Amino acid sequence: MCCQQGAMASAKRVLVYLAEGNRLPQCARFVQSITGALSGCHADQVEVSCSLEGQHFVLSAGEREGASRVLLRRAPFCPFKRLSATEAASLPSDVQARGVDVGVAVLLQTADRKTLLTRRAAPLTIFPNIWVPPGGHVELGEKLLDAGLRELGEETGLWLGPDEFSCRLLGLWESVYPPMLTRGLPQRHHIVTYLLLRSCRTHLQLQARLRPEPQEVSGCVWLDAVLARAIVASVDGADGLGQLPAHLPPTVRVWEVSSAGELFRSTLSTAVLLSRAPAQGGDPERVSTGTKFALELWLDTLGGDEPPAS
Repeated sequence: MCCQQGAMASAKRVLVYLAEGNRLPQCARFVQSITGALSGCHADQVEVSCSLEGQHFVLSAGEREGASRVLLRRAPFCPFKRLSATEAASLPSDVQARGVDVGVAVLLQTADRKTLLTRRAAPLTIFPNIWVPPGGHVELGEKLLDAGLRELGEETGLWLGPDEFSCRLLGLWESVYPPMLTRGLPQRHHIVTYLLLRSCRTHLQLQARLRPEPQEVSGCVWLDAVLARAIVASVDGADGLGQLPAHLPPTVRVWEVSSAGELFRSTLSTAVLLSRAPAQGGDPERVSTGTKFALELWLDTLGGDEPPAS
């Protein structure tokens, strides 16, 4: 079954399409690496043009009129780099027909230069207990910013007015679940669009408005640039934790979310946020690999002037 037929079965899904030269964009296949297809080699990142055209999220290695140029990256252990033809053919037909979905995630930067991460609730079937920015699927008829604002509001209770923020596109991440072939064959394939929303409110002002959805979110943390740099430096795919940097405190203040949606203060070992995605075994509580990419891009926008760790 082709991915166009799969799209007909789910009309509200926005799918990735690939454009080459003057040809009409073609629906990306579930089993192909988008980064690999656009880079033309085994590179793990490539600069691409992207534009949302109806229910098509069109990506191209070349310039396209009206499209934004942005960096697309995949993990070095991306399953679609190593998926054999036999393994691809063994995937259920409904999975092969899915195409590549489009997601959006919001890095919310506060006036005091912190950003919000949320821990995905334990019962979720995809990436449970993983720290990520608020986000989700782009729905049919939505602009990327509208989808990001909706997901931010639904997951955290932070509904931002148009006078409270500015927006820019940070980058694109090729997300696969499970994230490594050692944990099973791919079940989900997304291109995640990371948006940076710069708020005119401090993190304390926004914290007072947090009303997380407990079915989606089990915890919240505000990162400063110092901690974000340490998280980015903790490279996924390697075994072991490594040594906690001496300039970081042993614990981080977080907000836990009760089953009723109530927030209460707690602490989390800093080492948890620095955990790596291991090459073998189960997936521990950690910051997702795509989030590390987004934090890296966010830090680049801040420059070298960083406040001390708090």
